[in-house]
Amino acid sequence: MKVLQINSVYGIKSTGRIAADLVKLQKKHGAEAFVACSSTDVCDKNVFSMSNSKLYDKANIMLTRLFGKHGFYNKAATRRLIKYIDSVKPDIIHLHNVHGHYLNIRMLFSYIVKHSIPVAWTLHDCWSFTGHCPHFDYIGCEKWRTGCHDCSQRRGYPDSWFFDRSKGNYKVKKKLFTSVQRMHIVTPSKWLADLVKESYLGKYPVTVVHNGVDTKAFSPTCSDIKERLGLKDKFLILGIVTSLSGRKGGEYFKKLSEKLSEDEHIILLSYEGNASELPENITAIPRTNSKEELAQIYSCVDVFVNPTLEDTFPTVNLEALSCGTPVVTFDTGGSKESLREDCGIVVPQGNTEELYKAILRIKEGGFTPDACRSRGLEFTREQRFEDYMGVYNSLID
Repeated sequence: MKVLQINSVYGIKSTGRIAADLVKLQKKHGAEAFVACSSTDVCDKNVFSMSNSKLYDKANIMLTRLFGKHGFYNKAATRRLIKYIDSVKPDIIHLHNVHGHYLNIRMLFSYIVKHSIPVAWTLHDCWSFTGHCPHFDYIGCEKWRTGCHDCSQRRGYPDSWFFDRSKGNYKVKKKLFTSVQRMHIVTPSKWLADLVKESYLGKYPVTVVHNGVDTKAFSPTCSDIKERLGLKDKFLILGIVTSLSGRKGGEYFKKLSEKLSEDEHIILLSYEGNASELPENITAIPRTNSKEELAQIYSCVDVFVNPTLEDTFPTVNLEALSCGTPVVTFDTGGSKESLREDCGIVVPQGNTEELYKAILRIKEGGFTPDACRSRGLEFTREQRFEDYMGVYNSLID
C-alpha cells in the first residue's frame, strides 16, 4: 500500500507532527509512506517540497489578500505536485490542511476525481465546509449550513482585504469536495465530527481519531521551577496564551487575578505582551519548544486552566493530563472530550465565577496525579493513530 500525505507543513506545528507520526505508523504496517508539503528542510527522498521559493509563496498569499479566492492560486506549485503524484502512483491520498496558501484545490481535486484515487481527509478545523473561515464557533455563525455569504470574518485568516468571496468559494468548494468517489473523513473530536455530518461533507463516512501526545516525554517530572520563580508556597494556576485577549481566552486570566487569594498565583506560558503590566499575582514565562521543559512546567503547577473560546481538540489538555495535572476548561468545541470527572472540570463558556469555583475544587483535593496520568496514557500517539489503518483498509477494500 502506498500512502501519500498532503499537508501545509511537515514535522513542525501540530498538523506537521501528526503527519510525521503517521509516516512511522504507515512504515510499521509495511506501507510505503510519502509526504508532500509547501516547503520543508527535511532531507528525505519520500518528502516532496512543492515550492522552494519564498517569493513565490508570498506572491500567492498576496493574491488571496487582494482578490479573496483563497485556495485557488498556486497553479505552478500544484502542477509540480501533480507530476509528483503521477510518479508515486499512491493507492491512497491522505489530506490534512489543504488551506495555507500553498495549493490549488481545483487542480488537485479535479486530478483526484479523474484518476479515482481514494482519499482519507483529516480535518483539523472547519475550512473544508465554509466559504472562508477555518472557525466560526467564536462568533456563533451558522451560514455554513446553507451557504456562506456576507462573511463577518473576511479580514481574519485567510485575510481578504477588499472582496468577500465567501458565497462563490462555498459553492465551488462544495462541488469540488463532494465530487470525490471514495473519501473517508477523520476528525480529532466528536464535536467536529458532528459538524461535518451536518455539512455538505456529511455524505461521506466520518471517523473520530483523537490526537495523541508523546506520553513518555510528557510525564510527571521533578523540577525547581517553583523555587526559581519564588513561588514555592503558592497554589499555581497555569495558562498558555500569547495575550490577555483573543480566542484562547486570555482575558479570563486577568479576571481570575482579581479573585485569587494570597496563596494563589497564575503562570502564563508563551505570553507575548508587556510582562511589567501584568498584575502582581501573574507571572509570565517565555515560550518553549522543549518537551522536557514543558513537562517540568506542567508538573510543577497545581492546575492547568484552558479558557479557550474556540478549539477542535487541544493537545495542551492531553499534555497536562499526561504530566499528572488536572485540567479546567470551558465547554468549548472538543476541549472537554479529553476530560473525565476524576481528572478535570468543564464549566460554561465565558463564566469566570464558575471557572474560579472549579479551580477551588481542584485546590480542595480529590484530583490525584495518578488519575490524571491514567487518563493521559489513553492518548498515546501509537494507540490513537492505529485507527488510521482501519480507515486506509476501508478505502482499499
